[in-house]
This record gives sequence, structure tokens and C-alpha cells, in this order.
Amino acid sequence: MIGDGFVVYAAAVIALMIRFGVVTEGFGEAATTYVSITVLLTIAWVLVLHLAGTYDRRLLGDGPDEYAKVFNVSLFLFGMVAIVSYLLQFQTSRGYLGIALPIGLVGLLLNRKFWRNRLQKQRARGKASHHVMIVGGVETASDIAAWMGRHASAGYRVSGVWVPDSESGPRQWLDVPDQFVPVFGSSHDLRDALYLTEADTVIVSDTEHLGHHGLRQLSWDLHDLDIDLMVSPNVMDVAGPRVHVRAVANMPLVHVEEPQFKAAATITKKIFDRAFATAALFAVSPLMIAIAVAVKLDSKGPVLYKSERIGKDGEAFSMLKFRSMRPNADQEVQALRDANDVKAVLFKMEDDPRVTRVGKFIRRYSLDELPQFINVLCGDMSIVGPRPPLRTEVEAYDDFAAKRLLVKQGITGLWQVSGRSDLDWDETVRLDLDYVENWSMMRDLQIIWRTIRAVVAKEGAY
Repeated sequence: MIGDGFVVYAAAVIALMIRFGVVTEGFGEAATTYVSITVLLTIAWVLVLHLAGTYDRRLLGDGPDEYAKVFNVSLFLFGMVAIVSYLLQFQTSRGYLGIALPIGLVGLLLNRKFWRNRLQKQRARGKASHHVMIVGGVETASDIAAWMGRHASAGYRVSGVWVPDSESGPRQWLDVPDQFVPVFGSSHDLRDALYLTEADTVIVSDTEHLGHHGLRQLSWDLHDLDIDLMVSPNVMDVAGPRVHVRAVANMPLVHVEEPQFKAAATITKKIFDRAFATAALFAVSPLMIAIAVAVKLDSKGPVLYKSERIGKDGEAFSMLKFRSMRPNADQEVQALRDANDVKAVLFKMEDDPRVTRVGKFIRRYSLDELPQFINVLCGDMSIVGPRPPLRTEVEAYDDFAAKRLLVKQGITGLWQVSGRSDLDWDETVRLDLDYVENWSMMRDLQIIWRTIRAVVAKEGAY
């Protein structure tokens, strides 16, 4: 809140200086009035942010939702200022407001980004997180605990499980890696379990353990203890926009919208893909020429490498890349698998002996993938999408993994910004299906931005 106060005050002062100027004699009569307005605007801006709940501990660090709320609240405030000025016939300088709003808004988002990064680093070390007591069955609790363990930046750590209809619980602790999560039965009172685990949040995972009346009584008991109550619908990898809580006959139901893979084939995405690919090819054409020359001089063989990949609806296409390995490298895959005892569907080696000197460099920065913009122009690929699989990988797919082929494969995707080559097969499939089910144009833009950061940082590339 203090940071936001400094940001909006600085934005208002900058707007004052730009609009009215600063001279040795002072601001002048009109500007003197705006000094008071600057102070009032600063107080009002922070106050509105507070009243709108942008400092709620459950919202802080949430990312898109937090940014969206700050953005909407700021627009609301300036809209109200404009309306009040009109009704009271007070001639507020449009130039002053027009400068203060964008500067203040950008500053607020950057300030939130700074604190969000700091908070996530703390949470990664196990600090600044909510301690969660799960009320329900052990199996579901294990899934939730493992999920939250993999997403520590969300700020929730399972510290205990309470099984209300079991005398001692099926076991003394959950079987989850790198965590000690005790299980309590009805021999322990819920208050005792909450005290022992220092929980400040309760998640009900299996409502049948409590029933309708038991859940209502639990909400009253937790209210007296100032502990948050949440009910899990046991649905994972579903993006927020697809989830809606609706009251039917005064009974809350969680409505999950259908998967969004059909929306990924809309004309908007097609136009964006081709426009982005065209602009990118123009921008990087000098770099591509330099890479082509380096590849040709470094080793014998063609400049471009064509790899058969399986695209949307199982149709094969030739994916283009700059050649980063010695010729006929594909024929050595099985020998490398046998030598390294690799059984995984996806074959990756950190120190692959087939990679050339130039190949190591261009793979490290993903420059070998630049020709794939041509695939996008041809309609075989998209800018953002699941990772393009080999035919051998597709032949090993189960029904679950095969859903990756419902949309066009992408130059980048969630797999690219979440670890790249460091990801195991199951995690790669999970991320690709997450993208297929929860597609949105805004998410594509976020992935593109995160890709640029990941490539510059050389995260997980080899």
C-alpha cells in the first residue's frame, strides 16, 4: 500500500509538472489549485484500491486477477472524477488526468509485479503461505497436497488432514513427497487438529463426510475462529474463466464451461498467427541469413532440417528447423537410447554427441526454430500451441494424450515457458492439455511474453 501511494503521488506530480510546467516563480495560480488536487487524487486512488479489496491477502500475488482488478479500479476512479467534474461544472484539466492515469497505472502494475515476484520467492522457500487443513478422504487429500506442493507459488501448503468419520484415520500421515502431513480422525476434535497444524484455511474435499448440515455448521465454527473455508470441486487444470459458481434454488453449484479447443481455431487466432509470423520473419531475416551461413560453414549437410511431425487431427507435416546436428543423426537415436537406457516416450539428452558446435549455440537460444514461422504462414502450425510430436510419440499416446492433437501445434507453448527440455513426459502432456482445454487469446499473448523471457534466460534448453 505504501508503494502504491508513492507511485500514484509520483504520477500525479509528473502530470502536474508536464501539464503546467515548473518555472522559477512557481507554478502559477492554476497550477497551485492542482497541487491540492494532486494530494486529494493520491489519497482517493489508494483509498479506492483499498475499498475494492486489492490489498486482500487472498488476492495478493495472484497475478492476472490482481492486475485486472487494479486496472479496472483505476479506470473507475478516473471515470468518477470525470463525472463529478461535469456535474459540479469544475473544469478539471483533461491533459492533467490524461497524463496521470497511464503513468500511475503502469507504475501500479510494476509495483504489484515487484511485490508479487518477492512473494513468490518467499513461498518457494516455504514462507508467506497459508497452512491448509483438508477435511475429507485421504486419497483426495493426497492429490490436493501433491498439487499444491508442485505449485508452491500459489501460497497454500497442506499441513494436515481431518477425516471426520474415521476413528483414527486410515494412516498417520499422507504419502506425499518432501512433506509431512499428519492425518487425524474423529478421535481428534477439529479445533485440536487446527491448533496442532496451525492451519488458517480449511478445504473441504469430500462433502459426503460432513453432509449438508455438517458443512453449514463447519462454516459457522470456522467463522468464530477467523479461518477461511473453501470447498474443492476436485477439478484440476481448469482455468478461472471456465469456472462459475451459480446458485440454483439457493444451492451453490460449480459450473465448468466446456473445453476451449474449438475457440483455438477461430479466425482471430488464424489472423494473429499469420500477421505475427510475417512481422517476425521480416524482423529476423538478417539473423536467419547469418545462421544459415554459420550452419553451412560449420559442417557438411543442408542448412534446413525437415522433421516429420504430427499436427492437428493427426495429419503429418514437415517442420522446418535450422540443422543443429550432423547429417543422418536420426539414424543414431536407437543406439543412444540403448546406451543410456532411455525408456521414455520423449527422447532428450543434455549432452547429445550428435549436436554440432553451431548447433549448441542456436539450440541454447532456440534460434534453430526460427524457420518454423514459415510453417505458420503455410498453416501447418500456430505461434502458440502444444509441442509438435514425432510419429513414434503419437503411436505411444493413450486416449488422454491424444487430445493434444485437437489444436494446431505451436512454435511455443506452456511446455516452452515451464521448463522446456527439463520437463518429464507426464508434465509435458499435462501442460499441453491444459492449453488445449483453457485456450484464450490473452493467454497466448502471455505465453509469447514468457517465451521471450525464457529464451533470453536459456532456461531448460539443450
